[in-house]
Amino acid sequence: MHAAHLLEVETGRTISPGEVLIRGDRIAEVGALVTHPAGTNMIDLGDATLLPGLIDAHVHLFLHPGAEDLQTVQESVSQRTIMATLAARDDLMAGFTAERDMGTEGAGAADTAVRDAINQGLIPGPRLRISGNAVDILGGHEDAIHFNPEQHVLSNASIANNAAELVNVIREQFKLGADFIKIYETGRDSIADGKFSTVYQYTEAELEAAMNEAARVGKHIAVHATGEPGTLFAARAGVISIDHAYQLSDETMRLMREKQIYAVPTFTISEYFAEHAATREEASRLQAMLDYHGVEFRKQIAAGVPIAMGSDVGPFPHGTQAREFVLMVKYGMSALAALQAGTVNAAKLLGWQSELGALKPGFFADVIAVTGNPLQEISALQKVTFVMKGGVIYKQ
Repeated sequence: MHAAHLLEVETGRTISPGEVLIRGDRIAEVGALVTHPAGTNMIDLGDATLLPGLIDAHVHLFLHPGAEDLQTVQESVSQRTIMATLAARDDLMAGFTAERDMGTEGAGAADTAVRDAINQGLIPGPRLRISGNAVDILGGHEDAIHFNPEQHVLSNASIANNAAELVNVIREQFKLGADFIKIYETGRDSIADGKFSTVYQYTEAELEAAMNEAARVGKHIAVHATGEPGTLFAARAGVISIDHAYQLSDETMRLMREKQIYAVPTFTISEYFAEHAATREEASRLQAMLDYHGVEFRKQIAAGVPIAMGSDVGPFPHGTQAREFVLMVKYGMSALAALQAGTVNAAKLLGWQSELGALKPGFFADVIAVTGNPLQEISALQKVTFVMKGGVIYKQ
């Protein structure tokens, strides 16, 4: 592969021109001029910049725009699985060659089939880490709390109300093929007079029990947690990521820095919900929440909290989540740090740091190209012109 530029995301250095030699599904050489073996196929991308494939650490392949509660009730698991395969294709075509699916929202372990079909080359899509159904308490964040209780509408998550039930649910999720476990640690959020609050769902001891069970089989726990004290409980327990992370206390940030627990900000979903709110009052509330998060995010950066890119795509259209990079820069990150959040950092979070997240010999040949330099204009990542995953071209 040849292009005008190649960006080393770990250092921010631009190599001009840039070339990548690929053998099979792996990168063999990277530099301004690589070996050109006889009979090699040359892909010349002209005045483009080569980058490693992007990684979104918070997606929902089984969701699409529209009333989230209704689609999980009205659409069959079979229909939602078909939609998930289309979502996976759209994300790949947007340059996301790896993702972490943060719950099927009531479709059980159907994401196991999607992941496996992608791995077997049956359908196009990113490499996936999957969680199956997320875990929640009775009456919690995802427990159909807005429906007529007499209809007994099922929760979008698996219910566990104490440590013993958490262990049982976690064992079931791993049996069905989950790579990690997602737990809803906080419930409904509110903001008034600039003060943010949210209720925790599991105690620190309960989260520790969940962590111990996952660690027993060498796996991890990620949490939906927007604020204190749930975020502190999660950090003390040692989860691998705190997703959303609107509010982190000084102690929580210290623990996250020391334990290398990632914050996954998901600004894009907040922006989308604020722009598509049903009422002016709801739009104002959601915008206030987003503004609050933006201020807190700067504190997290200054405190050295590890950040991984995650968009929460699903309720907004798949394939558009590179907007998250733009928002991370808007709220205080440098363009390079934002790009690293969606490559090297996200690769570490997903456990693929020795194979993904950079253009290096021995890594998977997951390569994208954009017009322009994303370090000068981060929105270039929203206009991916070339996508290769594992040495196979999906978009050119």
